[in-house]
Amino acid sequence: MVFTDEVKAKKLAQMREAAVQAEREGRKKVTLEDLFNQIREGQVKDLSVVLKADVQGSVEAIRDAIVKQSTDEVRTKVIHEGTGGINEGDVMLAAASDAIIIGFNVRPDNKALEVIRREQVDVRFYNVIYDVVKDIRDALRGLLAPVYLEKMLGRAEIRQTFQVPKAGTIAGCYVVDGLMRRNAQVRVLRDGVVIHDGKIGSLKRFKEDAREVGTGYECGIGLENYNDVKEGDILENYEMIAQEAEL
Repeated sequence: MVFTDEVKAKKLAQMREAAVQAEREGRKKVTLEDLFNQIREGQVKDLSVVLKADVQGSVEAIRDAIVKQSTDEVRTKVIHEGTGGINEGDVMLAAASDAIIIGFNVRPDNKALEVIRREQVDVRFYNVIYDVVKDIRDALRGLLAPVYLEKMLGRAEIRQTFQVPKAGTIAGCYVVDGLMRRNAQVRVLRDGVVIHDGKIGSLKRFKEDAREVGTGYECGIGLENYNDVKEGDILENYEMIAQEAEL
């Protein structure tokens, strides 16, 4: 459609955007937690999955295992697969297709995280193939009951590394999102792939010990029993929250 009046064009665009948003909010997203109920209500006949993993061998093994979980009520299918970190395109595809995302030893980048939050896409992270298969099988049977939920605390980019006697490698970081908290769990991401999962051993702001450091600040981070960090790596800080299983 073509308008000679810019005001009318903008008004139509806003109306269409509002209609799309209303449809998006009215449509119930597919999640593993409520998958069984949606199947019983006839809302879901296909469980679509976007699959990303660290290596091709894992992609193939998980894809084959997912497809084999199909039942008489619902067909499981992988609509997109690949290696490397989860990007914005992966999330947009999942949102448009009402799919869940499975990440095996990989994580989303910052742009992907924004879309995940906005579109409320269900993203699952794993490092054991058996757990992927079990969760999908249990979800199809209505038996999925997570005991722990992961809470993201923040992300920091390593800008420089320092060798400190008796302390090992210290990462000079800039906190790009959320906060970094001492003694919390931390993943080391390199090109979107998880290369280490452990704990923050030391956290300093300048030369002073700090309990946590927020967005926009620089800090020095030492990891417990791990020194193989490089400039450009991303540190992802998180904690696991105990969740009572619902019967």
